[in-house]
Amino acid sequence: MLNISNNQLYKTIDLKKFKSGEKIFTKEYYKAFNKFLLAAAIIGFIGLFLPWTQNITGKGLVTTLTPEHRPQTIQSQIPGRIEQWFVREGDTVKKGDVILRISEVKSDYFDDKLIERTSEQINAKSSSVNAYQFKVEALNRQMVALKEERKLKLEMAQNKLLQSKLKVQSDSIGFEAAKTNIKIAQRQYTRDETLEKEGLKAVKDVEEKRLKLQETEAKLIEQENKLLAAKNEVLNAKVEISRIKAEYDDKISKSESEKFTAESSGFDAKAQVSKLENSNSNYRVRNSLLFITAPIDGIINKALRGGIGGTFKEGEDLVGIMPITYELAVETYVRPIDLPLIHIGENVRVQFDGWPAIVFSGWPNVSYGTYGAKVVAIENFISDNGKYRILLAPDEKDHTWPNAIRVGSGARTIALLEDVPIWFELWRQLNSFPPNYYQPDGEAKGKAETKKK
Repeated sequence: MLNISNNQLYKTIDLKKFKSGEKIFTKEYYKAFNKFLLAAAIIGFIGLFLPWTQNITGKGLVTTLTPEHRPQTIQSQIPGRIEQWFVREGDTVKKGDVILRISEVKSDYFDDKLIERTSEQINAKSSSVNAYQFKVEALNRQMVALKEERKLKLEMAQNKLLQSKLKVQSDSIGFEAAKTNIKIAQRQYTRDETLEKEGLKAVKDVEEKRLKLQETEAKLIEQENKLLAAKNEVLNAKVEISRIKAEYDDKISKSESEKFTAESSGFDAKAQVSKLENSNSNYRVRNSLLFITAPIDGIINKALRGGIGGTFKEGEDLVGIMPITYELAVETYVRPIDLPLIHIGENVRVQFDGWPAIVFSGWPNVSYGTYGAKVVAIENFISDNGKYRILLAPDEKDHTWPNAIRVGSGARTIALLEDVPIWFELWRQLNSFPPNYYQPDGEAKGKAETKKK
């Protein structure tokens, strides 16, 4: 009945008197279940005030602590063709052991005597360099001889010039004496001629004076010719000096030009020798690269290029190798919202895939089957999965990690933070808030001491 009427029938009539009413109202339904629900609600309410350890979980992989200990591949620096294998998958090799032999695929390196022929070319070019050096030395000696000869020739020309100048001075003095003589002869002739007109001198005397005057004039002309000839000798001596300088400068310049040409050819030959030596060294190194060797002590994981006769390019992966000795680590990823809570040296618990563990995540001091780790590196740039990469190393103060763990296996990490009531954690999860921020003990103590000061 809906009891929508104001006349409530159950108040006026006792329904328990009827047979059906007796069956219904005399029995107690769900009282035990209600009590259970009440007890569960009370226990749940009390449980909301129990402590809960906040944590940051993440998934990652087992890796190695240092990059050189991680699995790697072996490549060839040159393209080639596989000729022979010396190992099998699973073999243990030492550093420097030959893994496979390859052959050349480029026609430039097919010659088996390429190194010998290059060495012969180097010897020939080296001889050419020596020949150019000898030629330079000979030209240097030739230039020294030309300079000495030029010095002597110039000294002779200078002496001749000095002689010519002295002769000019001597002829100049003679020319001046001749001019004086002609003046005297002119006066004597004039005086005798006057006396002859006055009848005091004979005509014969006047003619003798005239003859003497003519002789004196002839001597004057002769002395002037000598003076001019001496001056021409001075000019000729100067021209000779200039000619000697020009001649030997031309010879020396020609020798220097030949010397520079020889030096240039020698430098070019040296450059060719260096180039050939470089090529020869490259050929030797390339020849040694025909044997692919192990870069480290390790185990051959997988032959990435199988068979005989297969060709490959330079830098192509050929063999995978795993170092024998390595230090395990775990790389895990955390959300950007949790990154400020992670610090270098922070303690983290690690659960490895395939390693049995019973974990009550979040409950203080109730974690079994996990192993201790410490944060050793935090990536500063976000990864492709939208999270930040964290590198964990084993905690030396905790249990040793199992020996059966292998690089590449999965791992789950849990970083334990503050203890808070369960109701607070539920409220935080519903609102997508980050865990309570806290600092490591070292930073907290440092700030406390700063405040005290």
